[in-house]
Amino acid sequence: MLKYLLAGIAFGVILVKAELVSWFRIQEMFRLQSFHLYGIIGSAVVVGMISVWLIKKLGIKSISGDAIHIPDKKFHKGNVYGGLIFGLGWALTGACPGPLLAQAGGGATVIAVTLLSAVAGTWVYGKVRERLPH
Repeated sequence: MLKYLLAGIAFGVILVKAELVSWFRIQEMFRLQSFHLYGIIGSAVVVGMISVWLIKKLGIKSISGDAIHIPDKKFHKGNVYGGLIFGLGWALTGACPGPLLAQAGGGATVIAVTLLSAVAGTWVYGKVRERLPH
């Protein structure tokens, strides 16, 4: 468990130092005033796309030697609705799930409201998931 704790702390430090958890940077992004977060997010998307392509093309295996299977995803209109809700929440609160704990760890006490809301939303989703359209 120690290695996971250390990896989480390192990830949090990187988020803070790169200003990815800065409410001001997030607001700049949503107001189209800065390229900072768009550049970082875009870079991550490109790295992810190349990584998935390489895994599929070269048949790369996991560390334990198991085959990595990435199932195809079908489009669902719920993805659009979910993305809009996620983006709206991100714009209003200045936080998304990735940096939420880093913001709390950095001393942003007001983030407690957003953190509790995220936990409550996850709990509600777990309760109603089976009744949602597939």
